[in-house]
Order: sequence, then structure tokens, then C-alpha cells
Amino acid sequence: MSEYFSFPEGYRSGFASFVGRPNAGKSTLTNSLVGRKIVITSDKPQTTRTVVRGIVHRDDAQLILVDTPGLHRPRTLLGERLNDLVRTTWAEVDVVAVCLPANEKVGPGDRFLVTELAKVRRTPKVAVATKTDLASPEQIGQHLLDIAELGRETGIEWQEIVPVSAVSGDQIGLLADLLAGLMPEGPPLYPDGDLTDAPEEILAAELIREAALDGVRDELPHSIAVVVEEMGLRADRPEDKPLLDISASLYVERSSQKGIVIGRKGERLRRVGTAARHQIEALLGTPVYLDLHVKVAKDWQRDPKQLRKLGF
Repeated sequence: MSEYFSFPEGYRSGFASFVGRPNAGKSTLTNSLVGRKIVITSDKPQTTRTVVRGIVHRDDAQLILVDTPGLHRPRTLLGERLNDLVRTTWAEVDVVAVCLPANEKVGPGDRFLVTELAKVRRTPKVAVATKTDLASPEQIGQHLLDIAELGRETGIEWQEIVPVSAVSGDQIGLLADLLAGLMPEGPPLYPDGDLTDAPEEILAAELIREAALDGVRDELPHSIAVVVEEMGLRADRPEDKPLLDISASLYVERSSQKGIVIGRKGERLRRVGTAARHQIEALLGTPVYLDLHVKVAKDWQRDPKQLRKLGF
């Protein structure tokens, strides 16, 4: 038996999905538990569009964290597909952890999500009160009571209700212990050292999109999609001085948006490129040459053909 599959008795491994309405702190929580940034974060709702798996290695367990898009009432075909992705994920994981920000009251969006989740009968459910660093002790106490009441109203029996802060690290270890304990017994599913199973092209595209989202106007974030067209090590470089060439296209829905993304004399696009390059280099550990182009794919969020082309 290989060393990879040697694991102690009682070892557990499995999948936990973080769900919640958009901007509930799911991606930040995933990064905090993994200990490295593998999922992009932004204050713009619906930042997460793909299912990215983060892998937490422990002596007693391996946790595979599935970060999903926020469930929402869709206005476009893209929105419908993202919701389908969330529901499919719920049915396939070992535990679903619902993220409910402690600095906001439980609202209609949370109720809609939890009501939908109640239809997934067999999967254990945990409630996570996120962003406790932004709430007072009184707010947190009331929030925990409201979450318990939400469970009663929707017929969900929470395995636990845990307040955490991914930013300060408060109770993150406790949450990891809890999730690990709910996993089935079995061998590790990924080799030691792997932090995600997302392809590098997807990670690079997401980091470019994160940089592009920073500082754009409210209507624009949903309209930006990124596709890595080419990615590979430059052939004529010595082994000790590698350079990773990445060519990527940022797609927007209208010509007017193209101007916003590029900025005056290309200044904004250069800023996006610099920020994204630093993040990709930090993640992959290799110097990067990043070549960005902005293209228009008219109304791509509503067009099945364009959605397929952009990977949705």
C-alpha cells in the first residue's frame, strides 16, 4: 500500500459545501480554512461563478470544501445556471454549511435559501454565523437565536450553529473540527499538499476577474467574464528562470463597458493586469507575463451559445 493511502484508524474524508446568499462570506471562509487564497473574493454579489474545491489537510481528516455561487432569484440565463450548479452540489456533498452574516439580520434571501435547502432531506446541515468581527456581542446573540428560529420554521434540524470570523480567525479551528467530525470514515481523497483541484487556467481566469471587479460600477460586475486563451511556460527560458505566459480575454456585454474596463489611455486595464499578475504569481509560485485583451460578447449572460463559449 502506498504511503499516500496510509492513514490512521478513524480517519475521515469528505465534502462540505458552503452555501449562502451572495456576499455572505463563503469564499473568505474557504480561503481561511485552507490557509491559502484559492477562491476570489469581492464585495460585489455573485462574485463566485464556479464550484472551486479547497482541500484542508489534517492529521485526522481531509476536508474538501466546495465553494458555490450564492443562491439568488435569477434575472438571466447565467443566474439560472448558477442556481442549478448550487442545487446539484447540495445533493452530492456530505455536509452543507449555510453562511448567515452576523452583521445583517436574517432576511427574505436567507429564508428562500434555507427553504430550498430543506428539500435536500438526507444531508446534514450546519449554520455558520459569519463576519462576527463586524457585529457586537448583543447582535451575535440575537443572530444565533434568529438562526435557530429559522431552522424551526423551515423544518431544518441544525447539527450545530457556529459563530465565526474568517478575518480574525475566531472559531475557525472549531468549525474545522466540527466539519471533520461529520465526514464519513475513509482514506484521503487527494494527495498531501494539494490545496485545490481547480485547473490552473481556471484559477488564473478567476484572479484576473477579481482584479477587474475592483472599483467598477455596480452594473458592470455581472457583465465581466474572463477566459484564459493560452497558458504555458516560455520555451527559451533556462529552468532556474521560468516565465509563465498567460494570454486572457475579458468579455463584456456592450461597447460602452469595454471603455470602462480599459480606462483612459488603457490605465485601468494596466492596473488590473498588475494586480492579477501579482496574485497569480503568489498562487503558482512562478513569474508571469500577462497579456490581456477586452472583447465584447453582446448580452452574453442571456445567450445560450455565448454562455457555452464562456464555459457556463
